[in-house]
Amino acid sequence: MTAAKASTGGNAEPARDSSKKTAHLPAGATCQSLHNCRDFSLSVFDTVATVGTGTFGRVVLVRDKRTRTFFALKSMKIVDVIRLKQQQHVHNEKEVLTEVNHPFLVRLYWTHHDERCLYMLMEYMPGGELFSYLRNRGKFSNDTGLFYTAEIVCALEYLHSRDIVYRDLKPENILLDCEGHIKLTDFGFAKKLVDRTWTLCGTPEYLAPEVIQGKGHGLAVDWWALGVLIFEMLSGYPPFFDDNPLGIYQKVLSAKLECPRHLDFYVKDLIKKLLVVDKGKRLGSLKNGAEDVKKHRWFRLIDWDAVPHRKLKPPIIPKVAHEGDSSNFDTYPEEKRKKEPSVSPKDLEMFKNF
Repeated sequence: MTAAKASTGGNAEPARDSSKKTAHLPAGATCQSLHNCRDFSLSVFDTVATVGTGTFGRVVLVRDKRTRTFFALKSMKIVDVIRLKQQQHVHNEKEVLTEVNHPFLVRLYWTHHDERCLYMLMEYMPGGELFSYLRNRGKFSNDTGLFYTAEIVCALEYLHSRDIVYRDLKPENILLDCEGHIKLTDFGFAKKLVDRTWTLCGTPEYLAPEVIQGKGHGLAVDWWALGVLIFEMLSGYPPFFDDNPLGIYQKVLSAKLECPRHLDFYVKDLIKKLLVVDKGKRLGSLKNGAEDVKKHRWFRLIDWDAVPHRKLKPPIIPKVAHEGDSSNFDTYPEEKRKKEPSVSPKDLEMFKNF
């Protein structure tokens, strides 16, 4: 979960460095939803470390003084949310996270706001971001990429079954728990679809052609992003990159794909079938949806019944000393706690139900 973001973002270099980091925590929390949680308040938390920063907020690792349980607390400055016109994205994120409950999606436990900030209390994943492991290794082996892709496919299948488009799939938004299983985080661009949507949002390297063209888009954009992610995991760089976003967009629209020779034959075929400009012919967005993806030959050894039960053996086991270990995240300078400006009652009214 990056602390926050506005519209599009990202860096076009093949060895992309992340300007916004994510965070969250253990599978040890017990609440199933916002509605059956015990009462929280900001005063019950001790701050341990900053584990993510973003355009208008940050994520801190906190510990409940009463239960000694660790969480990730995302705070967003209301003045910046309004300035960057991100009100709807903030509400969408809460709506989506309140609805979902899946082993590969991060959990939301509590939301709160005061006159200055919005707060979201999430589970904390001490394993850190998949991005960090990919950056350190350069690229993943075929088997490693296969494992992460299988768990991601299950997460996307679940979201799409509820008409939720994720719209921000990338290594920075995939966290690992202490055992090495994934959790998708940062649902700021996620949205419950009624029909199509037209907002230009996401990271340039991962945007589907229909998003760039502004023709309206739907669930199919997540399958395009999956193709980009698989390519990046196995190659070490995204398939479409340039020194500036416009250059990236031109390459995405041309969809000229050059797969490294070392890639497995079947994964090359899968990537090509996901990175199809015509969303009506893109694997995953056909009549059988995610089933078509799961039946692809690259997944021939995957037991799909075992995947959501976390029975596949993770290829990377994070080094985690304890539940509140933050060593798998980048280190951030602690900001001086200046008091944020209060917003007007009229502006605060926009977040009365947050």
